[in-house]
Amino acid sequence: MSVRLPTWIAERKLSLASLREVRQVMSAGGLHTVCDEARCPNRSECFSRRTATFLIMGDTCTRNCRYCSIAHGKPLPLDPEEPRRLAQAARELGLRHVVVTSVDRDDLPDGGASHFARVIAALRELEPPVTVEVLTPDFRGLLSAVDTVIAAGPDVYNHNVETVPRLYPQVRRQGRYQWALAVLARVAEKAPKMVRKSGIMVGLGETKEEVQQVLRDLRAVNCQVVTVGQYLQPTGKQVPVARYWHPQEFDEIAEYGASLGLEVIAGPFVRSSYHAEEAFLNVRKGEKKPVVLR
Repeated sequence: MSVRLPTWIAERKLSLASLREVRQVMSAGGLHTVCDEARCPNRSECFSRRTATFLIMGDTCTRNCRYCSIAHGKPLPLDPEEPRRLAQAARELGLRHVVVTSVDRDDLPDGGASHFARVIAALRELEPPVTVEVLTPDFRGLLSAVDTVIAAGPDVYNHNVETVPRLYPQVRRQGRYQWALAVLARVAEKAPKMVRKSGIMVGLGETKEEVQQVLRDLRAVNCQVVTVGQYLQPTGKQVPVARYWHPQEFDEIAEYGASLGLEVIAGPFVRSSYHAEEAFLNVRKGEKKPVVLR
């Protein structure tokens, strides 16, 4: 049985003009955005601000998480020209803060970590300089792969826990909660000056107490920024929404995270890279405050 859409969700609108403009640049470079592939509700707002999250290593994932609309199956070989084209697109769009994520590539020995490193290197050649945020897979717990990405020197290292541990077998069967925590702990250990970030979706059947425990777990591995947003079923093929969190509940979870010393960005439409530059700058300035976005 589907859950009725509340007004604060149903009133969200997309700007088709801004979607078309960024899509033209991406298409010309043979590139993908996770914004479109995952049907993000913020994509027109972000595109209008010349912000986009690049999806590297193809548009086919080796995993099949039940909340995600990205295609799964056998991906194509890596494109060695992708780093150069991505940097060129970032220049054309006038980006200041570039976010790079990927599909899971469990078919590759290092999970694609070396390709992440090549993309970061290409972005570092841009003038004027840009800040770089990566949102990586868990690399199936392979910490040497995490080390490869760290060595490339992104400004922000993000890895999402996605949901509470109890729900992993239902919605993230090929992932492990401990792998996610291990990635973040490794970044804190090897690169303590690098901003560490994670994110969680709510509305999959978790309790508020479970989300609070996740925040405590993230704080324990020295994570600094956490995004908390409402899960929205992308298509009828994905797991349905169990419950829509009220905006007031996002306020409360943001305040709770702040009490732990986390920079928490919370709201119904918050996603991993939403207002990513703002969160990065807040941490760099030493500010830790709840940010609630409606």
